[in-house]
Amino acid sequence: MLVGLLFATAAAFAVTEHLKLEKAPIGGTLVSKYLSPRCGCASSKAAIRFRLRHHDVVTVQILDANRHVVATLVQNQPEPKGRVQFAWRGLTDAGAVVPDGRYEPEIHLANAHWTILLPNPINLDTRPPLVRAVSLRPSILSPDGDGVDDQVKIRYRLSEQAHLLVRHGSRVLLRTQDSRPDDKTAWNGTSHGRPWPAGTYTLTVGAVDLAGNVTPPAQRKRLVVVVRYVWLGRTQIAVRAGATFEARVHADAPYTWALGGRHGRSRRPVLRLRAPSKGGSYHLLVRESGHTARALVVVR
Repeated sequence: MLVGLLFATAAAFAVTEHLKLEKAPIGGTLVSKYLSPRCGCASSKAAIRFRLRHHDVVTVQILDANRHVVATLVQNQPEPKGRVQFAWRGLTDAGAVVPDGRYEPEIHLANAHWTILLPNPINLDTRPPLVRAVSLRPSILSPDGDGVDDQVKIRYRLSEQAHLLVRHGSRVLLRTQDSRPDDKTAWNGTSHGRPWPAGTYTLTVGAVDLAGNVTPPAQRKRLVVVVRYVWLGRTQIAVRAGATFEARVHADAPYTWALGGRHGRSRRPVLRLRAPSKGGSYHLLVRESGHTARALVVVR
């Protein structure tokens, strides 16, 4: 009797170990992590892919957080051995969009008598990200590559995990690689490697979340940035002939000046010059790193 008991125990152990070594009837599972049915982007449908080890009859359903079936993608569909793929667009069988939330695909194989709830949830999200706060410092930049005021820092806070998008009109100037909702980034005043010309620009700030939802234009924040290389505090100066006058110069590097046949070089923020001795109109030219600012000097 003891021998029989030992034999039965050994046989049960062998069967258990064989079951452990037996491969699951599917492998290579891949399920989209995010879904936004109306985003008009790559995340508008969720892919469910796996590899069948043998021919089988497949049923794929989508379950909500309460394990209720919300959609049946295929039912009792014969599939050959190999890779199979299905797509869910976030709709019920009646065609209605399901509420935002977490959903899981369940696979049933009739021939293998096998059902599994895949541990790969689909996060359905239809809400666009919002910009809670954004600021820019400094508001003036000079993208001439000299290392002074070559970029502005943008500090932001978003309503959810998302990538910040900075635009000028329809052109995207900046998309952050990180998706942290509270972070900072920088813009160097260039597009396609070329510095912007001097001027005042209005940028719009929004975001795109992990499901592909984009901040609507009406809800984007606006930032005003000034691109400036060199400029004069006054564009017109009236002075008596031969008198000394001052002109404030904003430049982030040494600059050259020219007036009435005279010229020089300076790095002072206030330029002190003597007016020509003959009355008339003259142009004061200030140049820095290939950029020019000018003022009309009227000598009385």
